[in-house]
Amino acid sequence: MTSTTHGPEEVQDQEVRTLLEERASRLRGRSDGSADETMLMVAEFPLGEERYAIPLESLRAALPLRLVTPVPLSQPHVIGVLRYQGQVLAALSLAALLGGHGWRQDPAVLLVVERGDGELCALDCEAIPRPLSLPTASVEAARTHVEGPVTEILLSSNRQIIHLIDLPRLFARGAGARNAG
Repeated sequence: MTSTTHGPEEVQDQEVRTLLEERASRLRGRSDGSADETMLMVAEFPLGEERYAIPLESLRAALPLRLVTPVPLSQPHVIGVLRYQGQVLAALSLAALLGGHGWRQDPAVLLVVERGDGELCALDCEAIPRPLSLPTASVEAARTHVEGPVTEILLSSNRQIIHLIDLPRLFARGAGARNAG
C-alpha cells in the first residue's frame, strides 16, 4: 500500500525534476549564445507614432509632470523648472529638442537624465519608459552612419525601429544652436 501512495508523488517529483532540468538546459543555452554579444540597456518610450530610447545609464528618475513650475517668457523648448534631490532642474520638451515631433498624447512623465556633461535635466515623455536591451554591435554599426543625436536601430525580433537618442549630442547641438542665435 505504501508504494501505491508514493507512486504518484514519485512520478510527480520526477516530472518536476525533468521540467526543471529542461529549463536549466534552455537557460544555459541562452547564456552561452548571448555571452558573445554585449547588450546596451535602454529606457524605451513612445514619442508620437515612433519609439524612442535613451541609454539606461543616463536615466536617473521618472517623475510626474505636475511637479513642474512653468517659467513665463522662456524659450519654446523650456517647459519650466522642478526641484529634484535639492537641485533646481530645467524641464525641457523632448519633442521640441528633436525638431518638432508631435506627441500622440499629452506628456505625463518627466525623465530626469544626465546630459553627458555631468549636469541633470528633465525631459517630458508620454509614458514611463520600459527597459529594453539592444545589441551593442547593432548600435555601434548604426551610429557610424549618423551625425545627429538620433540613431535608428532596427530590432530583428519584431522589425520595429527604435530611435536611440545620444544625449550628449542632443544637448551639444542645442547649445550650439542657442549660442548662434
